[in-house]
Amino acid sequence: MSANHLILGPEQISFFKTNGWLVTNPLDENQTLDLQSWITEVSKWPDGGSWLHYREMTEFGPKLCRTEYFTAFHKGLHDLLTSGHMLATASALLGEEAVLYKEKINYKLAGGAGYSPHQDAPAYRFIDSHISCMVAVDDANIGNGCLEVVSGAHQEILPMDDDGCILAEKVDELKWEFAELQAGQTLWFHSKTPHRSGDNLSSVDRRAIYPTYNALSEGDLRERYYAQKIAEFNESKIDGSKVKVSLINDFRGKPVMND
Repeated sequence: MSANHLILGPEQISFFKTNGWLVTNPLDENQTLDLQSWITEVSKWPDGGSWLHYREMTEFGPKLCRTEYFTAFHKGLHDLLTSGHMLATASALLGEEAVLYKEKINYKLAGGAGYSPHQDAPAYRFIDSHISCMVAVDDANIGNGCLEVVSGAHQEILPMDDDGCILAEKVDELKWEFAELQAGQTLWFHSKTPHRSGDNLSSVDRRAIYPTYNALSEGDLRERYYAQKIAEFNESKIDGSKVKVSLINDFRGKPVMND
């Protein structure tokens, strides 16, 4: 048995295989404080760098909603996501060695928009075996738009609408569960696990990191993914009603209109 499989017990791996999600506790209090500080640092990086910032319009004005492609520019976050507990857990759940495929910070600041019901797999290029997680930077609860998941529905791609989200009639058939987390906890979920989140209706921010990992046997494809994403973004038509942050149109945020 590899060392990676010692990170999780057989009951945890069995739970994940059955339900398509699992909560772990990779960070202690000091590590969580470090993470919060690092995310604040990244949020202050200027636009125009090699990283990718996205902004949305809220009732409180324009706000940062996402940052991607940042690990090469921040050692702490790079080490957290590409080694140690996080990488070992991804490997254990995949059943083989994992490698970071992509990474994003969803800020969901006070007033920030949520995400329509979807599965991640249709937005991922080049890979078949992959897993994601949400690392809670701040406490995530119903009031600030925590993630919602569906247990045991990760065996197939569900019917989708034109935005790449789950068809409304199918959404109504699913049993949704709120995944409330304390800062530092992590929700792992299969790339076909249906999930969604509400708007942040509270007065406090709800930041989270979402790394995705693929099986190393399929290759280290992170640079290829971002090159393809940027190319598809450049070729796509923007209707002006939503902020485009993904290769599917699941984000409900309103764009910042420049005069």
